[in-house]
Parts: sequence; C-alpha cells; structure tokens
Amino acid sequence: MLIEAVSNPIQSTFPIRFKQALADMRQGRPVLLMDDFDRENEADLIVAAEKITDRSMAQMIRDGSGIVCLCLPDETLQHLQLPPMVADNQSRFSTAFTVSIEARHGVSTGVSAADRVTTIKAAIAQGAQPEDLASPGHVFPLRATAGGVLARRGHTEGSVDLAVLAGLQAAAVLCELMNPDGTMARGDDITRYAAENGLQVLSIAELVEYRLQQAK
Repeated sequence: MLIEAVSNPIQSTFPIRFKQALADMRQGRPVLLMDDFDRENEADLIVAAEKITDRSMAQMIRDGSGIVCLCLPDETLQHLQLPPMVADNQSRFSTAFTVSIEARHGVSTGVSAADRVTTIKAAIAQGAQPEDLASPGHVFPLRATAGGVLARRGHTEGSVDLAVLAGLQAAAVLCELMNPDGTMARGDDITRYAAENGLQVLSIAELVEYRLQQAK
C-alpha cells in the first residue's frame, strides 16, 4: 500500500516516485507531500510557485482547505518587507505565517484562482518590490526555515526543498488536502486521491533521508 511505502524513509519505490515528482514540479503538476505520522499526519498539495496556473490553483482550492500558502525563504520575505503575522507565535508547530498578501495591481477581489495566481506571480517576480503587494489579502506567505527539512520537518520547508531540487526558484505553493466532507485527508484518503488524479506522493521523512544521504 502506498501509505505504508512512504512511511519508511528511502524504501524501494522512492527513487521512481522522487524522479517523477521532480518532473511533475517542473511541469507545474501538483505533488502530494506527507508529513510525519506523529506530527500533523496530513498531506499537502504542492506546486512550484513559478509554475502555478489558474487550473492548478483551482484544484488546490477545490480539493484543499482553501487556505493557499506561498512558501518563501526568509531573505525573500525580508526583501518584500512582510513581517510575521503575530509577534508571539503560539501555533502548535510554530508555523511561520507572515501578514497575508494581495497583488496591488491586476486583481479584483483577490479571492479567485486567477487573482491568487496573479498575487503569487507578483510576489516571486524578478525585481519584485514591497509596493507590488498589499496587505491583508487572500494568499498566506510562510517563512521557510534555513536548512529546509533538515532544520524543520514541515510542509513549508519540504515544499521549498522540492522546488530547489527540481532546479526551480525557491518558492512553492501549498494547500492542505481535504476530503469532500470537509475532514482532513489521511491514510487511504490520500492514496485514493493520488491514484484518481495521477499524482506522486512523497513524505518529509523520505526528503530528510535523501538530503542526509546527499550530504555525505
């Protein structure tokens, strides 16, 4: 079973899934990234930010929680002058939200798939400046910890790591996968969704092990 396969770092199918996942990232297709079973025990839909399209954004909104996050390194967020959402982060896993954002130009209400794509493109554009964005908005930036999954085993870091490993900009979009009834997708739910949509599933544990092996 796929979930059993990804629960153990670097098992036999990982090289094939990993190679295809990176190819999918380059093509703008979503990848499912699972975190640890003793952590959130959830899967996020991940898309490389520079490859995001209205179609993939609509899929994330439709099949996910609707909370679309843009994962970026600290230096990018510093340049864009996006401060933390709160001064005292008390979230269970210290998820590093900044203030939410909207593109200052080219959007209407900011909530449509097209508007959220416009906002993401504005934030990651070469030469992007703080004045290109407005707050609050409907896209939620997340600060990725330096060192990636080796420093913090979170979806934020895993998403940026995957984008970089795919040879793309250090920026990724994520949204938590949910079931049609509004519950979080876990276990067989993730397996079924991946099979129905032809998506690759990776785990953060596998990314950690891969990066440790590459560092040797």
